[in-house]
Amino acid sequence: MMKKIMMIALFGILASCSPGMHPEYANNVETVKTFLELQANESDVAAQMSMVSEELEWQPAFHGATPIGKEAFKAYLLNWQDQMEAVMYTPANFLPGVLVETGLSDGSVRSYGEWTGTHTATGKKWAFISYHTWDFKDGKIISGGDYFDAGGLMAFLQPSQVAVEVSYE
Repeated sequence: MMKKIMMIALFGILASCSPGMHPEYANNVETVKTFLELQANESDVAAQMSMVSEELEWQPAFHGATPIGKEAFKAYLLNWQDQMEAVMYTPANFLPGVLVETGLSDGSVRSYGEWTGTHTATGKKWAFISYHTWDFKDGKIISGGDYFDAGGLMAFLQPSQVAVEVSYE
């Protein structure tokens, strides 16, 4: 009986010491959700920028792109908003990120999801699966990135070529 009690006590101690969710994770998820909603609604880029650290390093989705700072990130967001209409992000999930060195939750947020919308210039409807990361410092987004086939999307959005039949009679 004493052995069982000791085992239960040991298990309880080990379980209570195991790392749990980072205390800021839930708040950071809400920040990300608000950020994505503002992007989709094209309603207030200033509100989006208020969620971003001055030290931001963001990885754009385009091939060969290098990380950009806050002002370039604002232009990146506005460009998407100018080019697209009826944009919506439907998350498949929101996942906690971890520190590479320890494997412990660090408050960062990851998400797989689907973006949909309409290209303003061509009227083409589009959809793609994406992966995004958001790292936080002092409650603000300090780094992250977009991961999807941006080049494939741009190629799809090009105006359709009209075939012209030539007759040599």
